Amino acid sequence: MKEIKAFVRPDRLPDIVNHLREEGVCCLTVFEGEGTGHYTDERKDFPSLRHPFSHAKIAKLEVVLPDKKVKKSLEIIHQNGKTAHSGDGIIYITEVSDMVKVKTLKPDLHNKD
Repeated sequence: MKEIKAFVRPDRLPDIVNHLREEGVCCLTVFEGEGTGHYTDERKDFPSLRHPFSHAKIAKLEVVLPDKKVKKSLEIIHQNGKTAHSGDGIIYITEVSDMVKVKTLKPDLHNKD
C-alpha cells in the first residue's frame, strides 16, 4: 500500500476528486491550507492577511491505496491538477506498512486489494 499526499490548486480539486471517484478511489481526505514555496504563480498568489508569511492557497489531498491503483491515481492528479504554470503543486508517495481501524485495532482490509 502507498499513501499519496498531493498539494494542488484549490480550484483544480473538484476535477481531481471526481476523476479519482470514477476510477474507484472512494476514501480520501482533503485539507485547505496556505503555504510558501519556490514556485508560485505570480498571476494568482497573494499574501495572506491571516498568515503574512504565506503566499499561496493550497488544497491537500491524502489517500491510501493498494499499489495497483497508485499509477492511475497519479495520472489523474497530474492530468486534472496541472495548469502549466508555476505553483501547480507537488505529490508525495510513501510506503504504508500497516493500516488498522481506530475502533478495533484490527487490520483495515478495505484498501489492501
